[in-house]
Amino acid sequence: MAVTYMSEEGLQKLKDELVYMESVQRPEISRQIAEARDKGDLSENAEYDAAKEAQGILEAKISQLKGLIASARLIDESSIGTDKVQIMNKVTIRNVKTKKDMTYTLVSESEADLRSGKIAVNSPIAQGLLGKKVGDVADIKVPSGTMTFEVLDISI
Repeated sequence: MAVTYMSEEGLQKLKDELVYMESVQRPEISRQIAEARDKGDLSENAEYDAAKEAQGILEAKISQLKGLIASARLIDESSIGTDKVQIMNKVTIRNVKTKKDMTYTLVSESEADLRSGKIAVNSPIAQGLLGKKVGDVADIKVPSGTMTFEVLDISI
């Protein structure tokens, strides 16, 4: 299993989600299954089938989350520098063509949230920025072609 690097906050969020799934969602689905079972003939009981399917999906998610937590390695944020782009850095870049500036924080895949400016370190843009320094220009292949970005700032 691959190691997943993440922040303490990101790991805690995953642990909280796991507790919720196990202590709230799992008992709720079990209750739905029991309720549907009490209604008689299971061969034509859509509620029972739906509840069993939901249970299977939930158990798969729980298993996946447990694996992610087990493979998680905390990033020592005190050792993160700003001399070149790396995970946990906040990077301000300029699209050379459109002159539009954007700021992203490079995070683990499980912590990525574009709305809050957090992109996965394994995304094409993040991969193209890793190791770059302020002033460097990067040609990055994205699904729509190649984009050129200039690194304006690197911070924590």
